[in-house]
Amino acid sequence: MKPSLLNGNVLAFVGDAIYSLQVRSYFVEKEIFNTKKLQKLTTQLVSAKGQNKALHYLYEKNILNDEELEIVKRGRNAKSSSVAKNVDIQTYRNATGFEALWGYLYLNASYDRLQKLFSIIVEEEVYE
Repeated sequence: MKPSLLNGNVLAFVGDAIYSLQVRSYFVEKEIFNTKKLQKLTTQLVSAKGQNKALHYLYEKNILNDEELEIVKRGRNAKSSSVAKNVDIQTYRNATGFEALWGYLYLNASYDRLQKLFSIIVEEEVYE
């Protein structure tokens, strides 16, 4: 299987799980054990709004390379059978592009790059 041949929705499907796990692990490693607080913090990052905000930060700081930008575009432009809930369509599509990037990097075993991008997001507190 070549991740470069997968469509944006499949990449986003994997990326959603990977990003969610990264976020949850991050907060537990920060020794936040109150489940209500964990849920609130996790939602800030994993929601479509949070992912959109993180993607815009990565764009603004010119952090993504050309290949990564292409994957985001593929995910963002993917036809989806699901409907955005509580967000506008552009935010939803950007979040799908963000998740597609995470899925692509994971499936390409680019774990260092995944960690670097994640670190940038949480260190800059893009989610707050």
